[in-house]
Amino acid sequence: MIVVKVGGRTLDNFPSIAKDLEKHQPFVLVHGGGDLVTEYSKRMGVDPKIVVSPSGIRSRYTDEDELEVFTMVLAGKVNKELVSTLLDLGIQAVGISGVDGPTLIARRKRRIVVLERGRRRVIPGGYTGKIEEVRVDLIRLLLDSGYSAVVAPLARGTEGEMLNVDGDQAASKLSIALKPAYLILLSDVEGVMWEGDVVKRLTPEEAEELAAKLGAGMNRKLMMAAEVARSGVRVAISSGLADEPVTQALNGAGTHVVPS
Repeated sequence: MIVVKVGGRTLDNFPSIAKDLEKHQPFVLVHGGGDLVTEYSKRMGVDPKIVVSPSGIRSRYTDEDELEVFTMVLAGKVNKELVSTLLDLGIQAVGISGVDGPTLIARRKRRIVVLERGRRRVIPGGYTGKIEEVRVDLIRLLLDSGYSAVVAPLARGTEGEMLNVDGDQAASKLSIALKPAYLILLSDVEGVMWEGDVVKRLTPEEAEELAAKLGAGMNRKLMMAAEVARSGVRVAISSGLADEPVTQALNGAGTHVVPS
């Protein structure tokens, strides 16, 4: 069994990804879909808010209105369209979110620090959470019954609220709990780039060392990969825009972070 994360531009290549996944059943697929959330937010008159952390990471600020759109689009439209594509290929798939079960339990961020005009500012945390607990009973039930699980990155808060959680974090935490053969993070790049080349293989320690030298997006992904590898699970960061992207990643394409 493998865990695969898709999001961003890789969703445009999902028909190819889905066809490739036929060969790797059952699987757990975690998806994003932030671009579509932005589109529907604007349609519904909800202006998306982007904040920048002191380390330079850009992220969506999820207030109550944005959470409604996020839930409708990710747990509804995107999740069910992905499931439908898999069903068309004869893959038995069930779409859930981290709220179901519950599977993902997160703590709401009460306050976050952001950069505005070069200055740090503390603002309310909104409806974004950090995953604190993973319960895999529901997913194991699906897998044991021959179904693949398609998971939207929503979590149940510790106070019963619904929360938006990062898709890479959801895939990583699920991998640590489920112990798959591989976690494959499909990206719109070929892997982790350093000095013009794809880094082929890293230990968790090497991944953390390199992450400190990379830009805000990939460094976070690489830090999560190091955490997963430390739990004994191999991780591949590879292109989701290629033909047979899952199979290529399993055959060595991209950057692989492996247990020491």
